This record gives sequence, C-alpha cells and structure tokens, in this order.
Amino acid sequence: MEDPVNRAADGRLGELLRSLGDLLNRKRRTRKVPLPPRIRHTFRGRLDRLPKMRSRFLNVPRDVLIYRPPEYEAAPDARFPVLYMHDGQNLFDPRTAFIPGHDWRLGETVEALVSASAIEPLLIVAVENAGVDRIHEYTPTRDARKNAGGRADAYGLFLVEELKPFVDWQYRTRPGRENTGMGGSSLGGLVTLHLGLRHPDVFSRLAVLSPSVWWDGEAIVRSVDDLPGKPDLKIWLDTGTHEGASSHLRARRLRAALMRKGWRKGRDLQYLEAKGGEHNELAWAARVGPALKYLYAPAQARRTGFSMQSLRRRQSSTTGAEAS
Repeated sequence: MEDPVNRAADGRLGELLRSLGDLLNRKRRTRKVPLPPRIRHTFRGRLDRLPKMRSRFLNVPRDVLIYRPPEYEAAPDARFPVLYMHDGQNLFDPRTAFIPGHDWRLGETVEALVSASAIEPLLIVAVENAGVDRIHEYTPTRDARKNAGGRADAYGLFLVEELKPFVDWQYRTRPGRENTGMGGSSLGGLVTLHLGLRHPDVFSRLAVLSPSVWWDGEAIVRSVDDLPGKPDLKIWLDTGTHEGASSHLRARRLRAALMRKGWRKGRDLQYLEAKGGEHNELAWAARVGPALKYLYAPAQARRTGFSMQSLRRRQSSTTGAEAS
C-alpha cells in the first residue's frame, strides 16, 4: 500500500514544478531575450580602484572606481568635469555587474560620444553600493512599511565632505558646481535627485534614470513640492514603460512636480519614457548615452573652457614629435 506521506510529498513537488514551469513560460513570453553577456570591458581609458574607503558618516567601507578618459593622459595640463555615479559595480566591469556580464558599458559609451564630439571628456567617480545597506543609504526617508531606509543624507555627506575633496585633490578636476554632476538608476536615481536638491551648491547636472518614486509613498514628490524655491539644476529624468504597472505614472507625477516648481522641458529638464524599457542594467546601458549627451553637450564644454579642437591639435603635435 502506498505511503500517504510520500503521496502528499509527491503532490506538493509536482505542484511546485508546475508553478515553476508556468513562471518560466510566462517570463519567456513577456521578456526580451537578453544580449549575450560580455567577458571584459573594451574602453581605452583607465580605471583606478580606491579599495575599502572608510567614512565617519557610513557604517560600511566601500570601493570607489575612478574612470579616466584617454584625453586625461593625452592632455596633462587639462582639467575635466566630474560625474559621480552610484552602484559602481554595475557600470564598467561585466564581472561585477548585478547580472554578471550585463554592465552599463559606461566607459565604451562615453568614449564613443567623445569621439563623435557629442560630449566633452569627463572623469567618472563610481561608488560601489554597500550591499544590504544599499536600501538604507539610497533612501532619503525611513519607510515604516519596510522598516528600512533614511540614511541618504549621511551618504551625501560622505560624497560631499570626504570623497569629492579627495578626488579634487588627487585628480585634475574642474571642482565647481557647474562642472560636477551625479547620476544613478532605481534607488540610485532616487538618491541622485534627493542629494541634488540638498546640495545644489555642489552639483548642477543630474542623471535620474528609473528613479524609485514609489519609496515611502512617493516622498520624493512631496520633497519637490515642499522646496522653498527652484535650485539651479539641469535634470535628465526617464523611465521605461515595462518597469511595472505604475512606474511610468509615478515618473510622470515627479515630472509634474518639477515643472510646477519651475523646471521647463527642453531648457533644464529632459523627460523620456522608453517604450518597452525594463528595470535592468541593459535598459539603463541603452539610455545613459542620451542622458550624457543632454547633460554634457559640447556647448557646455565651450562655456567651461574645454576645446576638443585644441586637444586634437595637441595630440597631433605630440604624435608628430614622437615620429620625428
């Protein structure tokens, strides 16, 4: 006679396998086939690693990556604008990305845009996230429903009072606010906007990709509405239409709040809803290029004193001297 315990276990196992099969089939129907993962980066710039940086503001040390464009070595007397980015693990190295092999290809994107004279060369400071502490450091308020969050201001003090002074001392930066930007996606997009609003004396350009507007009942929308005035910030804001049932609606509410406060589309606010865009590194890799083109256009470079033509003349004369 069959053991009823075994029969029940077999039934539960069969139900589990059927549920898993349904889930996989549903994902196959609704998700695009991902691009093949790549093994290593192909950009020409250099990537410096500052390991285990400690902070009096943060609980967890973290690595910081600093991307130096090829022009940094080619023009030893030039100074460069700086872009601070969150979730540094996902930006340059396919081996450390959240989904291994699927990084943002940020170095390759920047170099392609510079070669096309679409943006000026820039330094990128990529701060790796703190793992389980990420949700706390990247959120401006404590969400009682999640019993988490609320340490974004401390993370911002690490960036503004510790990391940025070090970078400006160690590297040839243009340290003024007009040459300093910040960017991130998801919770990284949320903390980018929050810290930009908190420190407009430090940052002037914000790349806010797929921000987690939902956090704490859309607290970021209330923060924008409560601003006493409009800070001088140029903002790229985007979302994908396949990020969730209401993600693009939340992004629209954030856009509306910014416009109520005085931002104007095409002047100091650019908004994009990417049709079919999902909430992952591949989607952000596809959109970071347009964001950089908007924030670091050559017209900005002319106002801040960088000349691609003079750099190319300098590179040509250097090559000629070496050849002779």
